[in-house]
Amino acid sequence: MSDKNSGVTAETVKKIARLSRLHVEEDRLAHLADEMNGILAWIEQLAEVDVEGVEPMTSAVEMAAPMREDVITDGGVRDKVLANAPKTEAGYFVVPRSVE
Repeated sequence: MSDKNSGVTAETVKKIARLSRLHVEEDRLAHLADEMNGILAWIEQLAEVDVEGVEPMTSAVEMAAPMREDVITDGGVRDKVLANAPKTEAGYFVVPRSVE
């Protein structure tokens, strides 16, 4: 399935993995391309379904969240939250630098 006519090739998987900073073994590329093409084929099947007249929904079960007045507060728990942090400064969390 991962030939030149398919949507996703082993080279495409290699590029996606590189951009995602994921290591993928060379012998897994073709299999992953097949898997991705299968997913894309399934999505194409979904696109063929006639949904004319079907109301959009966000859940299979109809739900209604109770409304409440929108009131801005400070939460009143800043000190409690910061008390759990290993290091704080001037009311903020201090974390190790992740990008040099």
